Amino acid sequence: MTGSILFEAIVFLAGAIICVSIAKRLGLSSVIGYLLAGVLIGPYVLGFIGNEGEDILHFAEFGVVMMLFLIGLEIEPKNFWNMRKTIIGMGGLQVGGTMLLTFFLFRFLDFEWKIALVISMAVALSSTAIAMQTIKEKGLMGTTFGTSAFSILLFQDIIVIFMLGFIPLLANSKDNATDEISEKASLLESLPMGFQTLAIIVSVALIIVAGRYLIVPMLRRVAKTGVRELLIAAALLIVFGISFLMEYVGISPALGAFLGGVVLSNSEFKHELESTLEPFKNLLLGLFFMAVGASINFIVIAKSPLTIGGLLIAVIILKAVILFVTGYFFKLKLDQKLLLTFSLAQVGEFAFVLLSFAFGLNILSQEQMDIMLVITALSMSLTPIIGIINERIILPKIGTKESVQRPMDHIAKSQKIILVGFGHFGSTIGRFLRSHGVEATILDHDSNRVDFLRKMGFEVYYGDATREDLLESAGIAEAKIIICASNKLNVSKAISKIVSNKYPHVELLIRTKNRYDAYELLNLGHENIYRESLDTSLKLARDVLSKMGFRKYTLNRQVQNFIKYDEDSLRRLAKESKSDDQYIFKAKKELEQQEKFLNEDFKRGIVDFDNHWDSEHIRKALNRE
Repeated sequence: MTGSILFEAIVFLAGAIICVSIAKRLGLSSVIGYLLAGVLIGPYVLGFIGNEGEDILHFAEFGVVMMLFLIGLEIEPKNFWNMRKTIIGMGGLQVGGTMLLTFFLFRFLDFEWKIALVISMAVALSSTAIAMQTIKEKGLMGTTFGTSAFSILLFQDIIVIFMLGFIPLLANSKDNATDEISEKASLLESLPMGFQTLAIIVSVALIIVAGRYLIVPMLRRVAKTGVRELLIAAALLIVFGISFLMEYVGISPALGAFLGGVVLSNSEFKHELESTLEPFKNLLLGLFFMAVGASINFIVIAKSPLTIGGLLIAVIILKAVILFVTGYFFKLKLDQKLLLTFSLAQVGEFAFVLLSFAFGLNILSQEQMDIMLVITALSMSLTPIIGIINERIILPKIGTKESVQRPMDHIAKSQKIILVGFGHFGSTIGRFLRSHGVEATILDHDSNRVDFLRKMGFEVYYGDATREDLLESAGIAEAKIIICASNKLNVSKAISKIVSNKYPHVELLIRTKNRYDAYELLNLGHENIYRESLDTSLKLARDVLSKMGFRKYTLNRQVQNFIKYDEDSLRRLAKESKSDDQYIFKAKKELEQQEKFLNEDFKRGIVDFDNHWDSEHIRKALNRE
């Protein structure tokens, strides 16, 4: 609008803050907020940003480059090797199956076979940005679905390199002398098509080799200067340098950044780079999502609404079918298959790269590229909405049916204790109870985890514990205690409502992630609240002070005092509004009061009342002074 980079930055930031805040307040994913912001500020609605999307593509490219660098940084060759069967198996089946069906679909629609093949490559790829952001937001990375989705996405990120190397083989050599390509100086222009493909593959191999014998040693030299900022600048220079060279060869700079991240993933600089760049990661991903929203060309949609709508629906259904079949072959349970299906059914960001690359080689026409780019952007925009429908409508019904149909999940006997959630937190509780001869009826909503734990010897049952009929079959009427070990507040609240309304005789013990979840449950009338980080953090602090020379008995007593004072403070602050200055003032006063009490207890206890363990040794030392 004004041509000012500062103005564009202000509009992007303001749009993100407003739209993402509204989305989160409505209980939606932040991705929806970013996409909506992009649509509103883009060239086809309010027109605040971009001249026909030209400026937005620069923002989007930078966001993708940084995103792929961070993803590459998280991937270690050792982990890749351990996951090789899942990556190659699930990823290969998904990409191969999607390409095959898409190719026949577009051939049926009378597209030339070269065009159909390029489009099938683009459609086979899903959005790493949207899928991984959603998985991490919902805490599903440790589930079977999370691992499967990551394996497929990783295979796609790798196979796209070979796709980009293969596409030039589809172009006619005389068609490649276009003005656009001639403007970009390339060392490969004079090579025949087959040698161009070979040169691209060799370039990738050279980057990997150079990373080990050139890039990392150079970073070590920079690190010796002791200037932290210089180390970060050097790492970014390497990443952008690789990206530029890859673009010069004819490969997307985002892929270069991905390879740069993988190169640095095994170096000693990995964690410092992650900690430095992590604060920018989500903002840069948000920038990418906004660019996707802004790239939706409503002029193209208005020209061919039926064609675009029909192709969009066909592509999503086709990918969903292949993903569901992939989950079936790899023995995923129904709920996990549905999550995988609806999370990866979109066309991904690399489709922008493939389609633009094919257009530059005169394989695709302008109209064909515009239509496919719109379908790509729309499919990405619809993914969070489809995910909500699956999560709130389909999964509760399908998941419950699955738990009823599975004979192994029939609860043959009930115990006096019901344990809901058997992840890391819940399994620790269950193991400790069992070691003392106390059995519990264990319920978990991750069907793959249930089967795995049964093989480990635990009697775990699959099902949604927020449903009253499942709790009844688990024996809630005769139970004395229900332990809610789930880390999801909505699950705890749903169970507490059932217990309060119909089974008041049952005592409910609830795990919470933080103080704010504890506040909400306390205000609902629950007293048995257990914050998952409280005891662990105090244990660590106690061990630190012990290593510094403080007495263990005194520290153990002080830990108990801290818990007592903090629990009392928690209950007093629970009644306060968390959004005003009064809460901050009272919370600050509570912290000061706790520190005062603990300091007084420490001084009084070590001299006057501390007569346990090794107190005599300390008393003699104090008397000598």
